Amino acid sequence: MPGIRVQQAPFDYGQECARFAAGRMDTGAVVTFCGIVRGDGALKTMEIEHYPGMTERALRQITDEACARWSLTDALVIHRFGPLVPGERIMMVATAAPHRADAFAAADFLMDYLKSRAPFWKKETRKDGTSWVAAKTSDEDALTRW
Repeated sequence: MPGIRVQQAPFDYGQECARFAAGRMDTGAVVTFCGIVRGDGALKTMEIEHYPGMTERALRQITDEACARWSLTDALVIHRFGPLVPGERIMMVATAAPHRADAFAAADFLMDYLKSRAPFWKKETRKDGTSWVAAKTSDEDALTRW
């Protein structure tokens, strides 16, 4: 069953990758991705908000869909909430499959979903004020591939 974690605490990307890949005999490929809060010199913090329960259900649905669409042996999604500063890890996706094409496609699908549809709300505090982050057309357009 895919793993879903929504947490405030930081995670160790290297340890998570090693744990996810350990002991897999039915898997020929593991793909991982780690999202990092991008700094541009003006960003002070990014605050991630979510509704507990609702968020986990939505992430479970999309990871279950990924497992059904591609031949995955496992999947993992970790997403943080709370205040984050540039350079901090915000999320991670890992997929395991017998063959790399399925692992890459499923990871890409999950990342597109997380970027555009997952129930998280982002508020940026910048040197010139605070504002909610609006959805980007490019992120929505990426979903049309799926």
